[in-house]
Amino acid sequence: MKKKWLYGMLAAIGAFAFPVSAFAAEGEVTTAVLELGLNSLFVFVAAMLVFFMQAGFALLEAGTVRMKNAGHVAGKTVLTLGITVIVWWALGFAFAFGDGNSFLGTTGFLFGGDSAIGSFSVFSEIGVPLNLMFLFQMAFAAVSLAIACGGMAERAKLSVYIVFGVLFVGLIYPIVAHWVWGGGWLGALGMQDYAGSTVVHLTGATAALVATILLKPRLGKYNKDGKPNSIPGHNQVLTVLGVIILWIGWFGFNPGSALTPLGDGFFGYVLATTNLAAAAGAVAALLISWAVMGKSDIPSMLNGVLAALVAITGACAFVDAWASIVIGAVAGVLTFFTARWFERAGIDDPIYAFSVHGIAGIWGAVSTGLFATPELAETTGVGTAGLLYGGGFGQLGVQLLGVIGTFAFVLAVSFIILGGMKVLMGLRVTEEEEMMGLDISEHGTYGYPEQMSLLQQETSSVKPSANHVS
Repeated sequence: MKKKWLYGMLAAIGAFAFPVSAFAAEGEVTTAVLELGLNSLFVFVAAMLVFFMQAGFALLEAGTVRMKNAGHVAGKTVLTLGITVIVWWALGFAFAFGDGNSFLGTTGFLFGGDSAIGSFSVFSEIGVPLNLMFLFQMAFAAVSLAIACGGMAERAKLSVYIVFGVLFVGLIYPIVAHWVWGGGWLGALGMQDYAGSTVVHLTGATAALVATILLKPRLGKYNKDGKPNSIPGHNQVLTVLGVIILWIGWFGFNPGSALTPLGDGFFGYVLATTNLAAAAGAVAALLISWAVMGKSDIPSMLNGVLAALVAITGACAFVDAWASIVIGAVAGVLTFFTARWFERAGIDDPIYAFSVHGIAGIWGAVSTGLFATPELAETTGVGTAGLLYGGGFGQLGVQLLGVIGTFAFVLAVSFIILGGMKVLMGLRVTEEEEMMGLDISEHGTYGYPEQMSLLQQETSSVKPSANHVS
């Protein structure tokens, strides 16, 4: 039996090895060809990990909202993903990475594959096929849109996701991406944002903040005196699974941005700093919640993980390992306090999008201006050393300028778009539809039909007492 297994393995290896050895004998397999193949496989796997983060967002958001809205929230993740793919192909990729000016790209619309490389000179020497860069960057755009839509949970019309999704992926996100990664003005200044603390996360979170403000709080969130009420999500287990999937997906997000597994294996270093930061964020957020609330709060811990991952996304290639732990821990603590502050300020953000992705994104961008080492700045070829490594205030100033410019631009454009939509089509479902739940009012069925049917039967069978106040 063992011999048969051994013979089978040798035959399989021989079958795969024969074409390579045959081409090698003819001199057709060169080092460049092998490098291209390995880089392509690496970027493809990274893109799939980032793509799979949408499953994490679906579970996280569905678990965070009430049962009557869970199916709607999970389903709109697929809708926004579909919108991203189409709009990124038609407009977004060209505006973000096409040749143009310092503000936006102006070539490469209706992306035509690798043959369109002449319209995307920013990718001409990276050693990865253009088709794969399109896929990889599309996955990033989808993450940013998922964040932007998070602030709308439990009260926005489905049509709002469609209209705003098209405009966000077709205009808002790609302009910021072009500024930093596509040959724009922030990239020319040397802004350090390796995988998108600013480009992906702050952009999406700022749009989410605008949506949250214009939509106003959910029914029952605040008392007449302005004091907030807790509206817990229906399934904490789903949120935990969602965060774990997102954590794993980040191994494509950050290390994948190296675009190659070759050389000195720099992607492995990026993976290490990413992982360390996430762990520090989890522990720090749990401990601070325990100290402040007297109980260790699981949602706070989960937000700490995500905030740390957001913060290290921009800094992962520029800072030492010890600094990544500091960055992650600070992000975890920041998101705990800012989430509570925004809630008390009357901003009802069901998934804490701006606290987790916005505040942490700002901290991540600023952190490289403090902790970037001269060696890693030289390795990446972007920017200079941070303040704590003798670089002065130069890099810190560039980072702050990038944060302020991005926030102001996205805030203004999102207010114009969403404000116009509010006037022309309305953003929010009716009170009756919100009370029913968006599952049934927008889609005609519940995500949990059996449970909701039982709940409705129990509610209708309860007769009000003499003291009942309607």
